[in-house]
Amino acid sequence: MSTAASIRAVRRIQRGLPTSDGAGVKLTRVIGTPQLPDLDPFLMLDEFGTDRAEDYIAGFPDHPHRGFETVTYMLDGRMRHRDNHGNEGLLTPGAVQWMTAGRGIVHSEMPEQEEGRMRGFQLWVNLPAKDKMTAPRYQEFGPDRIPEVRPAEGVRVKVIAGAVDGVVGPVAQPATDPTYLDVHLGAGARFEHTLPVGHSAFVYVYEGGARVGEGGSAATVNAHELAVLGEGERVRVEGRAADTRLILVAGRPLREPVARYGPFVMNTREEIMQAFADYQAGRF
Repeated sequence: MSTAASIRAVRRIQRGLPTSDGAGVKLTRVIGTPQLPDLDPFLMLDEFGTDRAEDYIAGFPDHPHRGFETVTYMLDGRMRHRDNHGNEGLLTPGAVQWMTAGRGIVHSEMPEQEEGRMRGFQLWVNLPAKDKMTAPRYQEFGPDRIPEVRPAEGVRVKVIAGAVDGVVGPVAQPATDPTYLDVHLGAGARFEHTLPVGHSAFVYVYEGGARVGEGGSAATVNAHELAVLGEGERVRVEGRAADTRLILVAGRPLREPVARYGPFVMNTREEIMQAFADYQAGRF
């Protein structure tokens, strides 16, 4: 039986800021703002969601990355990606792409639709210094490859990374040992999950509302709010609406210096300058 001390408390609640990226795609930035610059090892979290084609149709034309990972989780819509190494794929509703940019990649992410809803998340995850110059790679999985478990009444969990009740998600990254769960809760339904002690963790509610934590340290987190979690062994969330959906994300902090400029994330300013030089010289 868990004790109150083992349940992670909500350290702070943060709303995102409206912004645009790519060729003008409208989105909400939740991590990577002046209020929450990062949450080691997580550098950025964007939520995109609109029924208006003009908000997403311009997409994300060719752009470079080096030194970190981008994680795209599609809820609705279709996005095609291509890169300068000849890789190409289509992200459909429920699909996940975990891209390790490593030493350098130039890619595009363009909507493969001209109408309808486009919704999902992009998360940036830092890489340790020893892995920043590895060869680029993809872990890409369609919705049929993302297992779903029902650990309690009124609870459904899609396991992207990590494990729930012995069911392991398809994404693996030893450097940060990530957990990435998409949790669906009915009103009053409760989900508890064990996380490694010391891992940074957050809950982002994107539909409905949830009570996060236990007792006096619990907090109500509404739609489009992110709860930064404190230390502890377990996370507890309880649905406050009939259809509450949230992502629970955690990872091992790297505790390394971060030098970042636009699409490059390294450890020193000199490495950032080298990234620009390599990109301009066509060495990606």
